[in-house]
Amino acid sequence: MTGARTLRLLAASQVVETDAHEGPVYVADEDALYFTTVRRERVAIKRLALADRSVSVVREDANTANGMALDRDGRLVVCEQGTMTEPARITRLDPETGAVETLVEAWNGVPLNSPNDVVVKRDGTIWFTDPSYGHLQGFRPEPRTGDHVYRYDPASGELAVVLDSLDKPNGLAFSPDESILYVGDNGAPHQLLAFDVEDGVRLTGGRVLAVSTPEHPDGLEVDAEGRIYASFSGGVQVLSEDGDLLGEIELPGAVNFTFGGPDGTALFITADTAVWAAVTNAKGARP
Repeated sequence: MTGARTLRLLAASQVVETDAHEGPVYVADEDALYFTTVRRERVAIKRLALADRSVSVVREDANTANGMALDRDGRLVVCEQGTMTEPARITRLDPETGAVETLVEAWNGVPLNSPNDVVVKRDGTIWFTDPSYGHLQGFRPEPRTGDHVYRYDPASGELAVVLDSLDKPNGLAFSPDESILYVGDNGAPHQLLAFDVEDGVRLTGGRVLAVSTPEHPDGLEVDAEGRIYASFSGGVQVLSEDGDLLGEIELPGAVNFTFGGPDGTALFITADTAVWAAVTNAKGARP
């Protein structure tokens, strides 16, 4: 294994409460990791307390939730992919009270497809991908709009399409200074792209940084030095800003990940049957 000093198992598959699939979010004040579970009868949002490795349920039925992010007020912004009867939407969950608020569920009156991943910019705006995986996987109706990347401004309530040229937009991550948005296209071909963020509201200058393996890249993360972390069939690849391969964290089955821990150098990786921590030589781009 390269790209990490050590790799240790935090939670194993033989414990039911460790079916961590997507949306890992580290909350420093709690030293805890939130995640969404593998889609079976339902998807839950769970919390892993890192001090004692105990797992608790935050929301038992989270409407096929997938990606998550933390907003400036410590609430979870959740991609709810929806079902055949429940609409897809972006919600905001207060982990303390369990209160759920719907932020977005339609664009110009047209229902969302199945929101996949989300990032919250420092200005509070919410950027998310909305591919049609839900329909392709049989739990959402036929899509009525394209597979887009959106920007939502909670202050104004404005929702705008910032990208409509990708096949299946998936993972998202901003560069440390938020001047670049990295997007994983999990369609055909499977590739990692970079877009310049102009005036904080629009994307320009799309360019391909790397071509990946089938079903990847999914998870994306960026460290404080601007290196890009992307899932691939063998685990996690570490790439330069130009897309050059710098190293790999070997962990087949890795789905998504986030930096955290007391000093920010742990890369918490969800892998459907477990949560792993790769202790790296880098720190996450966000505090």
